Amino acid sequence: MSQVRELLTEKHELSLEMIKNLGIGIDIIEAGFPIASPGDFEAVKAISKILEHTGENPIISANGFISRDLFGVGDKNSNFYMIGSMGLASSISLGVALENPKKRIFVFDGDGNILMNLGSLATIGSNSPKNLVHIVFDNNKHESTGGQPTNSSLIHLEQIAKVSRYKAFRIKNISELEKILKKIKNLKGPIFILVKIDKSKSLSNRVD
Repeated sequence: MSQVRELLTEKHELSLEMIKNLGIGIDIIEAGFPIASPGDFEAVKAISKILEHTGENPIISANGFISRDLFGVGDKNSNFYMIGSMGLASSISLGVALENPKKRIFVFDGDGNILMNLGSLATIGSNSPKNLVHIVFDNNKHESTGGQPTNSSLIHLEQIAKVSRYKAFRIKNISELEKILKKIKNLKGPIFILVKIDKSKSLSNRVD
């Protein structure tokens, strides 16, 4: 395990081959948790498209690379970068939405983050904020901490949101994202959009 810690400290990603060489976690990796590879539909591209539709409305972004990507492509005073408390962006956004019913509130979440706080989906659904748009960027991994796989390749998060009384959508490319963003302009929340993204090709700067 010291080898694993050393690799993570040096900010290397644990690829499938590296994990096999270390002889750990093979049963988990080979049971259906894919190791994502770089592709064209990465988070910064999806975020840039979404920002064309958010205006000056507040955005609460989860900790990790999501906040860094948002900061890099669309920093503004109405952004709240939730740095340090994994999983709580959804809970914070609910409070902001309830206190600001005349504003549309966006939350930029990740698969690893929302899996840390699935109970927030039930709480949001129960309170039914009409002005909340919950967007989850899902690459099946904890990319910020080395690429360890999450359960989102096996569990459909949008289905959990749907039974929690969200209007839920699942998209996998930029054209589908554009269509949904136009569609939700006339929908009341809470709205949940699962955005299936590829591994990032580059690392965004830290929020400062």
